[in-house]
Amino acid sequence: MRLISGFIRSLVNGNDQFSRLLLTVFVIFTLSWYVWIYTKNKRGAPLLPPGPRALPVVGNLLSLDPELHTYFAGLAKTYGPILKLRLGNKLGIVVTSPSLARQVLKDHDVTFANRDVPKAARVAAYGGSDIVWTPYGPEWRMLRKVCVLKMLSNTTLDSVYSLRRKQVRDTVWYLYNQIGSPVNVGEQMFLTVLNVITNMLWGGMVEGDERASLGAEFREVVSEMTELLGKPNISDFFPGLARFDLQGIERQMDGYMRRFDRIFDNMIEKRLKMDKKGGSRAAADGNSSEENKDFLQFLLKLKDEGDPKTPLTMIHLKALLMDMVVGGSDTSSNTIEFAMAAIMNNPEVMRKAQQELEAVVGKENVVEESHIQKLPYLDAVMKETLRLHPALPLLVPHCPSETCTVGGYTIPKGSRVFLNVWAIQREPSIWENPLDFDPDRFLNGNWDYSGSDFSYLPFGSGRRICAGTAMAERMVLYSLATLLHSFDWKLPHGEEVDLTEKFGIVLKKKIALVAIPTPRLSHPSLYE
Repeated sequence: MRLISGFIRSLVNGNDQFSRLLLTVFVIFTLSWYVWIYTKNKRGAPLLPPGPRALPVVGNLLSLDPELHTYFAGLAKTYGPILKLRLGNKLGIVVTSPSLARQVLKDHDVTFANRDVPKAARVAAYGGSDIVWTPYGPEWRMLRKVCVLKMLSNTTLDSVYSLRRKQVRDTVWYLYNQIGSPVNVGEQMFLTVLNVITNMLWGGMVEGDERASLGAEFREVVSEMTELLGKPNISDFFPGLARFDLQGIERQMDGYMRRFDRIFDNMIEKRLKMDKKGGSRAAADGNSSEENKDFLQFLLKLKDEGDPKTPLTMIHLKALLMDMVVGGSDTSSNTIEFAMAAIMNNPEVMRKAQQELEAVVGKENVVEESHIQKLPYLDAVMKETLRLHPALPLLVPHCPSETCTVGGYTIPKGSRVFLNVWAIQREPSIWENPLDFDPDRFLNGNWDYSGSDFSYLPFGSGRRICAGTAMAERMVLYSLATLLHSFDWKLPHGEEVDLTEKFGIVLKKKIALVAIPTPRLSHPSLYE
């Protein structure tokens, strides 16, 4: 700037015609340059989306509300269905309409198939080696194939039904022994789902007191880990400060992760010893080795037989176990708790659901997973619960691998893109009486979890759609059917149902559901 101003002064002070000509050329050139830049910006790449005014350095961080899903929904009413937020050195983009969600998850699916991995997630997922955080490419496709086609396929899930059934029946027996006493529904369902998952992971290798203590340890650690994953981290917003870990989030996460890692190592060592001796219990009983095969057996076999070009390593294996334990337990148990709370808040829904169960199962029988396909109303109850209270209200944020255009606005490479599924699924222009809990809206059979309709995508859509949808669906429906068929439920005297939400990477009830069970089945033996 000093050189330019000095050059202009010398031209102005010059008396000869040549100097004045040079000044005229310089002014014309400068004006032309500014016009060219302005025209280029106006006619070239589209502008960034609108958004609230940002402060220097910190951007919009200081104005963020802890309840991000409702805060983002409020901003969308002011700035429109696509908006930007300055999050320190990061640019956040919030999408709140089905048409724009389609552009992100379908039209530009490959571009948005990556993640901006938070520091806490990188620690928890063995450096981001799991299916949630791994970058899109051959390694991710291998993990996806393992999960969807092998580990979480309907055939594999069918083969481990007996493991799930045992844990659900154990919970029924526990609740039967609490008759007349208040029960923390969410806590019990968390332990049930966690036991179901760990039983599916390593089967009958852990029994009795060891299983009880392991379940208690997992519950504590999973709760802490999901809280850390949802906590704003300075290291994510200002990468230059990441090495200092100013909030200690990475150190805490590393401690929790190491506890899991020790458990995984112990389970893997046990399984390898049992397999070396030729000794799964199913094999000892003369059954096919494929029957009752737990997931850990399955993964170890895949590791040994995998594609050498894209091998399934022990790190991948542990990262997938972590996904199952952390990702599967909180999401499913919270959905069950929200569903039970909504049902208890709507006596007519409770009546219809139990009526259907009586017709299909009968009070002389217990619920089996084979009954689930014959329970369309209960299926509608689950879908309505996931509409109002999606497990991941903003999904897992996407990150474009290159700059692109969405909704007429530029989305720069590396942005953190939030899809506010919670707001989309409550949009009045799409859903009639959107705040009402009305399962009947799903009885026409036109809604599923495939992500093909961008008005309803509780599990996401596109390449990064949730790999555990089939397992979550089975767990939630089987548990919910069993709770409603086995017991009547009422609130403690003077209590009212509270459906207030608490935002996190996983949506939770702010106030736990405490309810009193009363037996419904015809004979006490059905509870054993």
